[in-house]
Amino acid sequence: MITDSIADYLTRVRNAIMARHKVVEIPASNLKKDITRILHDKGYILNYKFVSDGPQGTIKIALKYHPETKHPAIKSIQRASRPGLRKYAGSKELPRVLNGLGISIVSTSHGVMTDKEARAKNIGGEVLCYVY
Repeated sequence: MITDSIADYLTRVRNAIMARHKVVEIPASNLKKDITRILHDKGYILNYKFVSDGPQGTIKIALKYHPETKHPAIKSIQRASRPGLRKYAGSKELPRVLNGLGISIVSTSHGVMTDKEARAKNIGGEVLCYVY
């Protein structure tokens, strides 16, 4: 049994990148779908597809690599908040990743969004992960 499904999601993506896989399959949830949508919108993954096979379903993610150098688009993906130590931040205290070059994904009362969108809407929330 997995107690932290978001950490499992991030670890599966991280391991697939290290093994140079093109596609990774992850068990689906609404929060994972929102994180995947954000990663696609910000250009960190190539494409994604939600497959509803059974009660839970899966997410198929096509990972993005540079065409010439074969370096992955995601250099680092780290969990910020965890079940044992939740990290909440107000709109003024939201962390900046690599001085604005990366993103942090925040779960707010208005849905899951990036730190820049949350700052623009002046809302805070739980910092889920850092991506750059």
